[in-house]
Amino acid sequence: MAALQRDRWFVGAGLAAVVLVSWAYLLWMERAMYGMGPECPMHNISAAWTPGYFWMTFAMWAIMMVAMMVPSAAPMVLTFVLVNRRRVPNERAVVPAWIFLSGYIAAWTGFSLAATLLQWALHAASLMAPASLTVGPFLGGALLAAAGVYQWLPVKHACLSKCAGPLEFLVAEWREGRACAWVMGFRHGLFCIGCCAVLMILLFVAGVMNLLWIATLGGLVLVEKLLPARRITVHAFGVLFLIAGIVLTGEAIWKQ
Repeated sequence: MAALQRDRWFVGAGLAAVVLVSWAYLLWMERAMYGMGPECPMHNISAAWTPGYFWMTFAMWAIMMVAMMVPSAAPMVLTFVLVNRRRVPNERAVVPAWIFLSGYIAAWTGFSLAATLLQWALHAASLMAPASLTVGPFLGGALLAAAGVYQWLPVKHACLSKCAGPLEFLVAEWREGRACAWVMGFRHGLFCIGCCAVLMILLFVAGVMNLLWIATLGGLVLVEKLLPARRITVHAFGVLFLIAGIVLTGEAIWKQ
């Protein structure tokens, strides 16, 4: 029991440190962005993306996903520690929690690459304001409406049930060994992507580096996974997204 308590405290502190470092990086990057001169491609919609700028954007997305998603994955990681310790009393045979977490982060890193490519495409098509990293009101309204509809789809609830039920997920997916622990974490990440990817795309609506918006979306994900009345919560968010999409589109039409 003492070993389990020690493991949970140690892993919890490690998760908190990962999240805090990720948020510190985002805060530093946001301040650095606004200090860039007009020669930066971020401020020039016609500029070509250099390899350096591509990798900087990819790193931004990858670290942003860690900052947003690791807090909501913490119950799953801590439950992995509990199950792992109880199944394997031998100290040397216990699989470190970071292996499971690295699989989870790997899945979201793949999503980050896709998001970076999407941002590149939006930039190339002049559909994104380079300084604020936001799309126009018509596309933003469409993204909000799409997110609202997705909240009501069965695939959303199927993926959320896998994300919000740590013990059920681990019982169904459990395989012994380090490689299998990584695969379990990766599969958990895939279910979380199925649950939350559309929400992450909403970063293009209010600003990819808008820290308040990042925190808000991260909070929504956390609420969806932790509240017991998940279906009601998810549907309520869906209605709010639909209303916001309609309002944003309507304002754009009115101003024309």
